Amino acid sequence: MADVMGHAGMAAAAVRYLRLAHEAPSETESVEVLPRPELRCVSEDERAPVDQAEFRRALGSFATGVTVVTAPAANGNDGPAGFACQSFSSLSLDPPLVVFMVGRASTTWPRIARAGVFCVNVLSAGQGELCRAFAVSGADKFSGVTYDAAPISGSPRLAGTLAWIDCTIHAVHTGGDHLIVVGRVNALGTCDEDKAPLLFHRSRVQGAPSLRSGKIACPHGAGQE
Repeated sequence: MADVMGHAGMAAAAVRYLRLAHEAPSETESVEVLPRPELRCVSEDERAPVDQAEFRRALGSFATGVTVVTAPAANGNDGPAGFACQSFSSLSLDPPLVVFMVGRASTTWPRIARAGVFCVNVLSAGQGELCRAFAVSGADKFSGVTYDAAPISGSPRLAGTLAWIDCTIHAVHTGGDHLIVVGRVNALGTCDEDKAPLLFHRSRVQGAPSLRSGKIACPHGAGQE
């Protein structure tokens, strides 16, 4: 019981750490960067119950859609941020909430956290190369990409997608080596309901080469870059 309470306490501390720093005029929440390393829910000496390679192989049997999560520039020195992510899901109808997971080592997440808002772009079957571009680290991911601003957050809304969901960061929870990001939906829309979705299955994205670099093809299905 003590271990359970300890984990719950660490999760609560992580949420408090990532809570609202200040309220912007638009009433969107501003979230601080990453939780401190000591807020891990799994201790460093805990033995993994299953082999990581087997875990990845088994979970790879579950096919998912693919999204690109984007955020506007948080300050004058940053451009927009974005990463490919298939660990996206609806969470609640009332209030309207969605959720995605991101690796704690991600270099893109702190920029999204600083912005306090994000847009989920649901990719279509023909956008495999776009997915590949957003699954790499260190490049100008938006170079040559057509997008406009989502109506509430101003996050990049990518052209040619199936749908978009414009959100404010509602809560952030720790989950082992990932963060669980809950977003409150402020606006959303569909773009082309006749197109098929881009799917991710067994480390492969339909319409793109295999992505086995640990970026999008990670065990929990969330981007690490």
